[in-house]
Amino acid sequence: MSFAPTKTVKIFMLQNYEQKYIIFIDNSNRCMEKMKILNLYAGIGGNRKLWEGHEVTAIESDWNILNVYRQLFPEDTILCTDAHQYLLDHHKEYDFIWSSPPCPTHSRASTSLKGWGIVRYPDMALYQEIIFLKHFFKGKWVVENVIPYYEPLIKPTATLDRHHFWSNFPIGDFEVKRDYNVNRTTKEMLTTHHGIELPEGTKDARKLLRNAVYPPLGLHIINQI
Repeated sequence: MSFAPTKTVKIFMLQNYEQKYIIFIDNSNRCMEKMKILNLYAGIGGNRKLWEGHEVTAIESDWNILNVYRQLFPEDTILCTDAHQYLLDHHKEYDFIWSSPPCPTHSRASTSLKGWGIVRYPDMALYQEIIFLKHFFKGKWVVENVIPYYEPLIKPTATLDRHHFWSNFPIGDFEVKRDYNVNRTTKEMLTTHHGIELPEGTKDARKLLRNAVYPPLGLHIINQI
């Protein structure tokens, strides 16, 4: 299913005068209501690239990264602030929440750092958000992170590509095909793979692209709702 709408129409619910927007999708008998989406730890917006017809608010604490996101998605609302706290304060304002908390302390690469004398606790914000969303958020939600070096403390809903996903809706299988070694990619390979052309002069472009969710996977997730 594609999210490219043929038209958007206003529908007024006479019973309570609530104005709604319904997006009619090409080649489908389904229609999807326009959603207010909160995109936490947005990065450069790989997950969001193929979402169409929705009102998206992106939260990112690094202004340099958020500025890249702003250039890629100028129609989105962007906020440079702490995503973890913003979720707590504003979750009731949204229909769908996607959260991708920082992954370095969970990554299997963490175990190799001990050889350099670097040891650190896993960042428990990941599980705080899963538990919080499960018990306090009434809309649809998904939390994404890497496959960790330990057994997940909460069983994920799905494991797709290099990611675990926790959600309150079923997520079907999805195959990501790539013809390169993830650990040996160039910026050019990742640009082609993701279909994301970063603004000229973007700092740490390869790292930003490598950290991005593959856009068709982001679309696949939202299509499951």
